[in-house]
Amino acid sequence: MLNTDLPEITALERIIELGASHVQSRVVCRVDMPSGATHPVYAVTLGNPDPALPAVGYFGGVHGLERIGAEVVIAFLQSLVMRLQWDSTLHKQLESVRLVFMPVVNPGGMQLGTRANPRGVDLMRNAPVQAHEPVPFLVGGQRLSARLPWYRGAAEAPMEIENRALCEVVQTELLGRPFSVALDCHSGFGVRDRIWFPYAHTRAPIAHLAEVHALKQIFTLSNSNHRYIFEPQSLQYLAHGDVWDNLYRQSCAQSDSVFLPLTLEMGSWLWVKKNPRQLFSRHGMFNPLIEHRQQRVLRQHQVLLEFLSRAASGFARWLPTNQTREQHHAQALQDWY
Repeated sequence: MLNTDLPEITALERIIELGASHVQSRVVCRVDMPSGATHPVYAVTLGNPDPALPAVGYFGGVHGLERIGAEVVIAFLQSLVMRLQWDSTLHKQLESVRLVFMPVVNPGGMQLGTRANPRGVDLMRNAPVQAHEPVPFLVGGQRLSARLPWYRGAAEAPMEIENRALCEVVQTELLGRPFSVALDCHSGFGVRDRIWFPYAHTRAPIAHLAEVHALKQIFTLSNSNHRYIFEPQSLQYLAHGDVWDNLYRQSCAQSDSVFLPLTLEMGSWLWVKKNPRQLFSRHGMFNPLIEHRQQRVLRQHQVLLEFLSRAASGFARWLPTNQTREQHHAQALQDWY
């Protein structure tokens, strides 16, 4: 494996070696750095590859500055690999579900300590999706300059190599299955942990609003003390170029499948509130810098990641039927729109 000075990739490669008898891995692409070095973008899979079965995708490190997202995904993958040495229940579960991991989508941005990739492009503003309504200046995506944040890339250019790799993995491993869900882990929004679902480019509800509502309901019933806020991203702001909007629209062309892309937006201002000195560090605005807080964050989100694997495995037991779908849809409209 390619040696790298990124601790997240080093940790991921160590987990791949430890789980060699249970996991499969491949380098989906390599990212060139201004220095001439390259970084690999790994996809790691485990569980049953049968396309007739459900799947879950876990993604992190899309914004290089938000290292905690990658660390949450890596911590969950490590837990699974360690449990596979003794946990017969987990082995049984993996017979009925496919798990897919891309913990470090943007290694170049992570190396440089930037939100964007090494070419200055914000990967979450880079897909060929145009917002239907005005977006916040700059924040919603801009094509003025790569020197400014939230740069979308040139209008006529293809998506960045990292996004093409992400889309290839999603299209290959998740889309077309009877049920699949993706969780993209980020940080940097407010003092609450939020779970966003599409859309970002429009305030219109998605076609699978009832399914998202049913997923939220079973999570709440199973974890009554959780502190997540479930909501469409459009309640906070609209944006151009959202990759998950783009992939969700592709999935809707496959009428017999359900694909639910979710974004975990960890409330990084909670860490700043507890340790105001973090404001003087660019990394501190998006990541917990004190070790015990980082460990707490890694622990607390494992419940959500584990829940998604179990929910996918048992999707036939909770996904709305023709009789209950209308009720879920109506309740979701009342709750969110």
